Formats: sequence, C-alpha cells, structure tokens
Amino acid sequence: MFSNRSKDSAPAPQPMMAAAPAPAPKRARTLSAPSIISADMVINGTITSTGDIQIDGRIEGDVRSVGLVIGDKAEIHGEVLAEDVTVRGKVVGRIRARKVLLAATSHVAGDIMHEAFAVESGAFFEGNCRHSDNPLADNQPGSDESRKLPPLQRAAPSPQPATPAALFAPFNPVTT
Repeated sequence: MFSNRSKDSAPAPQPMMAAAPAPAPKRARTLSAPSIISADMVINGTITSTGDIQIDGRIEGDVRSVGLVIGDKAEIHGEVLAEDVTVRGKVVGRIRARKVLLAATSHVAGDIMHEAFAVESGAFFEGNCRHSDNPLADNQPGSDESRKLPPLQRAAPSPQPATPAALFAPFNPVTT
C-alpha cells in the first residue's frame, strides 16, 4: 500500500543471517597421567614437575608441581609448592599452595600459606595457617627472612628497689 513496488513482483530476498560465530575452543588441559612415586621409593633431593605428582613413598627434599597428592603412607620432609595440594599422609615442612586440602588421615607439622584451605575432621595440623592472595610468590611475608622481628626496645629503666633495710621500719617492741 505505501511501497513503490508492484504487487506482482516477488518479495525481495531477505538478507541471510550470518551464522553465529563458533565459540572459541576452550584451551584443553593436558590430560596426562600423574607422575607416581611408589610406596617403595625414597628420594633425597628436589622434585620438580610441570604436571601432577602422586607421592606414595618418602621424599627428603622439596616438591614443586602443579597438582600434588600425598598418599596415606607417604612422607615429605621439606617444602611443598603447588597449585593444588591434597595431603593424606605426613608432611614435615612448609606448604605453599593456592588450594590445600588436609584429609582425615593427614599429619602436617609446619606452616601453610594458601589461597583456599579445607581441613577434614580427624586431620592433624601443627603450625601456622595463613591466607595469601599469591602464596606461590617467592618473597612472601611469612617467609623466614621477613619473620625476623626488629630487636625489642628496652623500656625506660625502672627505679631501683629500695634496699632491704629501707623496706622495713625498725622494730620497736611494745612493752606493757
């Protein structure tokens, strides 16, 4: 009615809608199996991995990885640094991780610096627990170097106590 087209002409083709852009593929995490330190293995030294580690043996040294599971019978004597740590065994030393879970069978003697922290009922933990926005940073406020406090300042000297003779008045027996 209000158009310049005649009624006999075919309707104008509608512009085709472009297909919605496919979402960018999610970055796939490498799905490799964790490195396993078996129960009969004892390692003296530092272990470093860019993947996950499952420890069922004994480590005398530091452990650094992305994910770390410390098995029920496992022992670590050293520092643990990881994104995600699950402790079911024994750790003697400091733990620094974004996410820490102490399972009911865990025994931890040392400080924990974390972003997220969970403790199951029955877990043993002796040490200090401290939240940090970036627990994996090298220079942490809780590190040994920063824990050194300035020397105590002495208070002003207090007056010296009076000599023992001055403390007591002379004893004058009362005669009746």
